Amino acid sequence: MKMNIKHILLGSALLLAGQSCTDLTETTYDVIPTDQFGSTAAQQAALLGPLYSSLGDYFGRYAELNTVTDEQVIPTRGGDWKDGDAWKRLKQHTWTPTGDDDKFNGMWAWCYNSITSINSQLSNPQITDAGTKAELRALRAFYHYIALDHFRNIIIADKLGGASPTQKTGAETFAWIEKELKEVYPSLGATAGGSQYGRFNKYVANMILAKLYLNAEVYTGTPKWAEAKVQCDTIIASGKYTLSTDFFANFSTQNQTSKENILAVPYDASKRGGFNMNMRTLHYLSQLTYNTPQAPWNGYCTATEFYNSFADTDGRKKMWIVGQQYSADGKALTDDGQPFIFTPEIPAFEMPAGPVARLAGARSQKYEIQRNGSSSDQDNDFVIFRLGDTYLMRAEANLRLGNTADAIKDVNIIRARAGAVPVTKLTLDDMLAERGWEMAWEYVRRQDLIRFGQFTKAWNFKEASQAFRNIFPIPSTQLSLNPNLKQNPGY
Repeated sequence: MKMNIKHILLGSALLLAGQSCTDLTETTYDVIPTDQFGSTAAQQAALLGPLYSSLGDYFGRYAELNTVTDEQVIPTRGGDWKDGDAWKRLKQHTWTPTGDDDKFNGMWAWCYNSITSINSQLSNPQITDAGTKAELRALRAFYHYIALDHFRNIIIADKLGGASPTQKTGAETFAWIEKELKEVYPSLGATAGGSQYGRFNKYVANMILAKLYLNAEVYTGTPKWAEAKVQCDTIIASGKYTLSTDFFANFSTQNQTSKENILAVPYDASKRGGFNMNMRTLHYLSQLTYNTPQAPWNGYCTATEFYNSFADTDGRKKMWIVGQQYSADGKALTDDGQPFIFTPEIPAFEMPAGPVARLAGARSQKYEIQRNGSSSDQDNDFVIFRLGDTYLMRAEANLRLGNTADAIKDVNIIRARAGAVPVTKLTLDDMLAERGWEMAWEYVRRQDLIRFGQFTKAWNFKEASQAFRNIFPIPSTQLSLNPNLKQNPGY
């Protein structure tokens, strides 16, 4: 198990140990009684463990909704992945508030359940340490940012109890998140990695602010490119993070050693499961390739056009699995008598059962696929923020500000790492494409497409969609719970 998980969950373990002691006359030597816990800053920080644990749902919530973009497809293969046409509706932008409530309510409930837990700790009289309070408020702002990005017209939940909160505009929530992060920033730690791995520090706050400003025109109608650049400058100039020489080292099964990753969700196949990209993307018979304890589900693949957009000389193209597949001992595999060859082509969204359907679509190995594991989950930590994205965000901000030479410089830093040919010119279309090649399946694509005005355009298996699809509907479940919520326009 990774040491960072042990550190983060220490508080939970101590509290549970304290609560399990029933003989009040017994002298304890190896635990801290509950009523005495929290007297030091370190003990108060340990109380954050369960709150960070909820970040473990980040991957699952984003993985499903990523199929609304042009980089991911979950086609119907015979009867597999039919699921009432849910994946088809997401791909074609024909989702409905009631018919797809489970997809949208999952994201909404995850955000606000996490926020409620944070508010509970913020109201805990034991939490007096300024640094711990700052971390809690930054984490709370982060969940509000996620809700803002997906649903726009949301509620600000900054306290426990009281009447049902009122709905806010995107501009109002933007201003609140910005204010929260700026207020807590001086009290956040500056340590990167080590015991602080997987936790919020100043640079995580910088990344949230950078994302907020980069998308400010979408959220509020007013662009803030210069402000986004300042946040990126701060992270890069800090020297706390460096680009990994090997792009794929950031996604290995032991990627907690990456010096590029600014915020990652720590996973452990046996102690903290939940990261299972391998199961979602690999073919059933890939079990023979990677010696997994269970057969994968043969679902997620990348869109043909997206795969084909990668130059063959770009090392990042190796994130996709195509071609003949082999067993762990090197034997060529077959599927129902046909060579087991992953093909980038997906002939139709709905395909009849058979090898053609099962083998259609390039699969993802951006995150190293764990071999000979004892669980269907993996040990890779899921990366939320990393320095490669910071360089590209700064490049985009500079490009939009007219500083094209500086933008090209940052883009070429990223391309050099991938072994790609340097660029000498840069347009907004080029910038979006570069972000796609670098950030594929890191769940920024929907946000990027919206910011570049490309989310509603037609692509394979999807006709042009209406502008209101840029934000998701308020979940029907939430509308029934809070009378102050009104459905987003268009729904």
